[in-house]
Amino acid sequence: VQLVESGGGSVQVGGSLKLSCVASGGTGSDYCGGWFRQASGKEREAVAAIDSDGSWTVADSVKGRFTISKDKANTLYLQMDSLKPEDTAKYYCAAGKEDCGWWLSDSRAGDAVDAWGQGTLVTVSS
Repeated sequence: VQLVESGGGSVQVGGSLKLSCVASGGTGSDYCGGWFRQASGKEREAVAAIDSDGSWTVADSVKGRFTISKDKANTLYLQMDSLKPEDTAKYYCAAGKEDCGWWLSDSRAGDAVDAWGQGTLVTVSS
């Protein structure tokens, strides 16, 4: 599976961005995915994940502001609203199988990811 993200950029505090992640190379009905981010000098963290059945979850730090979704072509989306300076990071799309929701509760989840996108930079300025 190959993943290509788009939609990053610079935005002011309180603004919105929508990231997209197009998957190619074979994703089936068992496809699940999510978004990780890594800020400068910090550990990578999972921020949102969606299972193959469409159920989804987000990290507490973005709850109520970020929403993850996917369409029938298994393109992933991350709608980010009410952005804060602490959301500034490089965002990576990730692919897995069946259940990806556990990624948010395990700091080593990145080791289990099947494929990564190249990342897209999000900068939030005050």
